[in-house]
Amino acid sequence: MPAASRTRRSEFGGEKVQIRGRDSSYGGRRRSLVARASAVVDIEKLVQDVKSLTLEQARILTDRLQEELGVTAASFAPAAGAAPGAGGAAVEAAPVVEEKTEFDLFLDEVPSSARIAVIKAVRSLTSLGLKEAKDLIESLPKKVKEAVAKEEAEEAKKTLEAAGAKCSVK
Repeated sequence: MPAASRTRRSEFGGEKVQIRGRDSSYGGRRRSLVARASAVVDIEKLVQDVKSLTLEQARILTDRLQEELGVTAASFAPAAGAAPGAGGAAVEAAPVVEEKTEFDLFLDEVPSSARIAVIKAVRSLTSLGLKEAKDLIESLPKKVKEAVAKEEAEEAKKTLEAAGAKCSVK
């Protein structure tokens, strides 16, 4: 025998919520829906309150939460090298190969016949004076450029090799 259908109206946080259900046999499910609707409204209000905080207030809030709950932002980050697998077990992650973005240009050798040309090339590539450039090519191997883009390092290497020097980019 089908149970009689009824409609119940409730108000949560200024919003009207209509819950349809059947007789008392579904009462537990109805209360669960009401509790979820209430929790959603509470969370939305909390999100709006947090969005209205100033940066200083947000910093104080995070410090206070860290103290009270004993957690940090790092505790929510996934563990390095592990990812959840199909069975929930940790699986070894593939090693991440970072592409190198900064390179150093080393001056390895300067033949005595090309010293003057290499000194001029070093001066044009750096902000060194004549004496500093001369000292640099006499105490090899030395870094000519440090932490530069690959294109810039390759361009400088071509310039120095055109002057007669042997260079390497690392």
